[in-house]
Amino acid sequence: MKKFWSIIGLCFLLLAVLAPIALAADDAKPAAPPPKIDAGDTAWILTSSALVMLMTPGLALFYGGMVRTKNALATIMQSFFIVGLISVQWVLWGYTLAFGADVNGIIGSLEFLGLSGVGMEPNSPTSTVPHLAFMIFQAMFAVITPALITGAFAERMRFPAFVAFTLIWATVVYDPVAHMVWGGGWLAQLGVLDFAGGTVVHILSGVSGLMVALVLGKRKGFGSEVMLPHHLPMTVIGASLLWFGWFGFNAGSALAANGLAANAFVTTNTAAAAATVSWVFAEWLHHGKPTVLGAASGCVAGLVAVTPAAGFVAPMPSVIIGLVAGVVCYLAVSVLKTKLGYDDSLDAFGVHGIGGTWGALATGLFASKAINDAGADGLFYGNAGLVTTQLIGIAASWAIALIGTYLILKILGMFMQLRATPEQEAQGLDITEHGERGYAYQDFLAGSPIAHAEAFALQQATGATKISLNS
Repeated sequence: MKKFWSIIGLCFLLLAVLAPIALAADDAKPAAPPPKIDAGDTAWILTSSALVMLMTPGLALFYGGMVRTKNALATIMQSFFIVGLISVQWVLWGYTLAFGADVNGIIGSLEFLGLSGVGMEPNSPTSTVPHLAFMIFQAMFAVITPALITGAFAERMRFPAFVAFTLIWATVVYDPVAHMVWGGGWLAQLGVLDFAGGTVVHILSGVSGLMVALVLGKRKGFGSEVMLPHHLPMTVIGASLLWFGWFGFNAGSALAANGLAANAFVTTNTAAAAATVSWVFAEWLHHGKPTVLGAASGCVAGLVAVTPAAGFVAPMPSVIIGLVAGVVCYLAVSVLKTKLGYDDSLDAFGVHGIGGTWGALATGLFASKAINDAGADGLFYGNAGLVTTQLIGIAASWAIALIGTYLILKILGMFMQLRATPEQEAQGLDITEHGERGYAYQDFLAGSPIAHAEAFALQQATGATKISLNS
């Protein structure tokens, strides 16, 4: 017995001597190695950033071809200038408001103000790309979102008002919602799924565009003049660049060169293709002729609708998402706008607002954890709760877009003239706002016998009371 207690005492003595040494040794262990940068992932994210950047000049061509000749440059200028304006805003304060540490679930902190602390190392243990690469990828989303709004107020907003509106809107509408959904805010905590921007990009831009169109009012001659696209080949080139760039938009949102990126790539192309087909057939049945503009609009509608779902759904559901998007967005553009009478010049709301809403809801229907275990199963995989969650995200995005945009416009209207005068609209914003013309032969065509003959033919075909020869 005495021997037993001697052994026990020796054990405690050893424990007393060795424990501090062991703890000290544990303290001396090196910290966990920092996350490593993966060259393939980094190359893909930088390439995707360039693809998404290309989308905004592509949008400039898409919108620029749809306006009348006298407003072509002004419309292109809006998208092109936004690339510069918001790129600077994002570096100075936009990124930190969207992706800084969470403040009450609403906004990011100022920890990354002026990109302080945003360097060449990954910003989290799970990231495999430099923090700067993630930042510039997200910058391109921040750039294109307000550019999408310009389609709703094309041909009637003055350039100074456009600049002020864009800068303020990006700061008080886009950045907070980006934080709420992607930066760890309350919608992210709630479980709202938005893989690449259905709520953050498309609902915000489309619904905000509707509000701008309502506040500014209709274009001079809207409803009595035929306001035809002046250059449909330009529009198709723009749509093609959007389709091309959207692979970076959606597949890049996997943030790695992996299977999830491949899935998003395939679902993106599939939905765009399906919507192109369904829009064209819907238009063909409704109006008797399939149009090139309809095909271009359909592809964009499909791209919009699949954006929130691209990394959460399989290819077959993306076919359904695209087919429905083509029909629903066509009806919004051709029927809803006509019945309600608002002047959404280039159908930003009908394509992006409605398409984004359908896409966010469809994510709640078709999402599958088998595709992305970071998400959740949707209704058709046994989880009806995700539909409710998505509806909350949709409602929040609509409310913030409507209220925020209305307040910005009303406050700005106290300090500056938002809309061009009727005389400026008649001359066109190219000349009155920028002192330039997109086409050197524009004046000659406006007074030529050929132009008058074409205008008369259009008047007879459409029943319009007046044809704008500058269109």
